[in-house]
Amino acid sequence: MMERKRNPRNRREPRKHRKCPFCANSHIDIDYKNIDLLKRYVNDRGKIIPRKNTGICAKHQRRLAKEIKRARFLALIPYVVYTYR
Repeated sequence: MMERKRNPRNRREPRKHRKCPFCANSHIDIDYKNIDLLKRYVNDRGKIIPRKNTGICAKHQRRLAKEIKRARFLALIPYVVYTYR
């Protein structure tokens, strides 16, 4: 069999890790009353966006999820957003 030559342009570059916005700015407080902040981490269907996509550290992702769930319970954020065609 013939070996394939590797093309240097096809190499995958390592992913650049984002800094957690909550660790970088200590003045930002995650709170269930801060709806504008919480809506940034909920997609258009009402699901919580995962850490991998947002770049938040594990500690703050847990806190953020807890506050989003608390805001949902108090009807500040909807659980599910239905899209009709």
